[in-house]
Amino acid sequence: MQVQPPNPEHKRMKREKKTIGYMVETYCKGHHGTHGELCPECTEFKTYAFMRLDKCPFQEKKSTCGKCVVHCYRPDMKEKVRKVMRYSGPRMLLHHPGLALHHAWDAHRKPPTLAKKTN
Repeated sequence: MQVQPPNPEHKRMKREKKTIGYMVETYCKGHHGTHGELCPECTEFKTYAFMRLDKCPFQEKKSTCGKCVVHCYRPDMKEKVRKVMRYSGPRMLLHHPGLALHHAWDAHRKPPTLAKKTN
């Protein structure tokens, strides 16, 4: 499979950002008591997650990050995303069911593989 150049403006990538954005907002509100604005820790995490999505080599062909063959999150951020998704995932069904269903559908996609480099 040929790796696509990053295209953060693709509708699939915009939906991914929207989904992780809502998940971070839900987590921050539930754990840090924020309303409207995110706390500094969650703002940093959301910025980091968006940056990783922008640089994803698979772009619109990607599965969910948890099934990806390329683990691009730092270990501390990988643990943070697990906590955020574990808390926010079930709540997304109530507050943003469309995004939750898209995310569940994307999780059933076969993860793409990277093409081998030829010398």
